[in-house]
Amino acid sequence: MLETTIAAIRPADEAAMAAARELHGRLTKPAGSLGALEELSVRLAGLAGACPPPLPEPAAVAIFAGDHGVHAQGVSPWPQEVTAQMIGNFLAGGAVVNAFARQAGASVTVVDVGVATPLPTDPAVLDPAVLDPAVPRLVVASVRRGTRDLTMTAALTRDEALAAVRTGIRIADELIDAGAGILLTGDMGIANTTPAAVLIAAFTGADPLDTTGRGTGVDDPTYAHKVAVVRAALARHTPDPADPLGVLAAVGGLEHAALAGLILGAAARRTPVLLDGVIAVSAALAAAAFAPDAVCAMVAGHRSAEPGATVALRHLGLDPLIDLGLRLGEGTGALLALPVVTGAVRVLHEVATFDSAGVAEK
Repeated sequence: MLETTIAAIRPADEAAMAAARELHGRLTKPAGSLGALEELSVRLAGLAGACPPPLPEPAAVAIFAGDHGVHAQGVSPWPQEVTAQMIGNFLAGGAVVNAFARQAGASVTVVDVGVATPLPTDPAVLDPAVLDPAVPRLVVASVRRGTRDLTMTAALTRDEALAAVRTGIRIADELIDAGAGILLTGDMGIANTTPAAVLIAAFTGADPLDTTGRGTGVDDPTYAHKVAVVRAALARHTPDPADPLGVLAAVGGLEHAALAGLILGAAARRTPVLLDGVIAVSAALAAAAFAPDAVCAMVAGHRSAEPGATVALRHLGLDPLIDLGLRLGEGTGALLALPVVTGAVRVLHEVATFDSAGVAEK
């Protein structure tokens, strides 16, 4: 599945991008007056191979959840059980991501890809072919109950990492087959910013001090310890960025690997994927290492307050659409950026040209 997905990922369509730029030049507005929205719409035309590209709707949020053995190193003050408890909150509709998804009319799919503790709820019997914004859906696809401690051994075996990547690809296919026009990344996993920091350092070569943030808001001693944990993991495993599956296995999380798969699956289907915060962009680095042209499908929703997110976005060559100091995860930043993406495409569909509107050009 991974090999065929990668083989289906193609470069952006230059003719469609040129057509989008030419159309922008004929719309009733000064050239370049929509700033970054114009280049975004051009990129999406290149992804779709059509001008104008399809409107990115309906939107589907995929929240991948997993736990982490490195939690035992004291990198987070939150108990590991919160991961499973928050899944219950997602499914009850009580989290921030649910509020933002309702506002955007986006469906929410929660995927247990490696939660360590039992879930507080059973999977609802929902039709995967129907995207219902009012009813969050749970998919149980657990590879193992949490990763191993990456400071002591590899977090995952290669087979486990591959299984998680395949899960992400499968979820992308399911959501797109159900009609989704854009996928949004979400995540949940106590301590998951630590493997994210290791992944970003591994793929970019940046110093751990620049890739490691405070996550849920740790104090200074815990932050210093967290940076040391990231350094220790890199020193133990010396991950090779040319082997993305090996990097995910050595120092990643199950949700990171699944998100990489989701991004690859979206890229293979020529469907945009709106990235959330630091977990998503660390996974995006892995996806780009598997298939460089997968970047064509990526839209950076926001700039996370986690410093590693900026490092990763710079490496990917992506500019975030909004910068609000967010660091919650769940898919919240991507949902807030969604109207910006939709607006960028709607301009090409609905704005009149100078000729059709009878407006004189300069």
